[in-house]
Amino acid sequence: MSSNTPPNKDLKTRGYVLKRTNYGEADRILNIITPEGKIAVIAKGARKPKSKLAGGIELFTLSEYNIHLGRSELGVLTGAKMVQYHSEILKDFAKIELATIILKKINVASESSDSPEYFNITDKCLTTLNTGYDTKMIEAWYSMNLAHIMGEDINLYRDTNGAALKADAKYTWDNIEKAFYPDKQGTYGANEIKMLRLIYTADLDIIKRVILSDEIRNKIITITKQITQNT
Repeated sequence: MSSNTPPNKDLKTRGYVLKRTNYGEADRILNIITPEGKIAVIAKGARKPKSKLAGGIELFTLSEYNIHLGRSELGVLTGAKMVQYHSEILKDFAKIELATIILKKINVASESSDSPEYFNITDKCLTTLNTGYDTKMIEAWYSMNLAHIMGEDINLYRDTNGAALKADAKYTWDNIEKAFYPDKQGTYGANEIKMLRLIYTADLDIIKRVILSDEIRNKIITITKQITQNT
């Protein structure tokens, strides 16, 4: 349960199910990411054929939840209404794979933080996957922004010597220092660094509007994997 949410109250919120665990004969325990943080709830009777909760607790579904929060670590899900089912994700294996990874990583990352950004990043990624955009670029944006939320110190403005990155220089990424170092044979220059800064700070809707050459796109995908490999 979110530490910011007091016990013995009824909460109405929106969210996504991050994890579902069967419990007993017909119940399910759910981890739900909401703007209030991650909340663990029990959905009683959710596995019964005529359960009114079933449709609202599907994966990849934005739903409106009514939750009773008592003194137990588990809230009780009293209502679940589907708001948006991202069904297009299920039509593409690459989308399913990325969406599943996102839910799993958000479930782990949100364990010790109530930041609303965990809900925001989940919502933005699943919505964009559903409406259609380069899956690899969504992954790049997601990885960089998750690292940002988790407090990773990623330096995209100064090199490993502390000097400002230059527009006419080439660089290689140092994953120990979490910064670029000058390298005449380096792969990355001004265009890649500018795009990385945008990915790290801008909304995914803005990233979608940027037209990239195949060369820069591929470099961005490669470098974000290096930068976020420990996230």
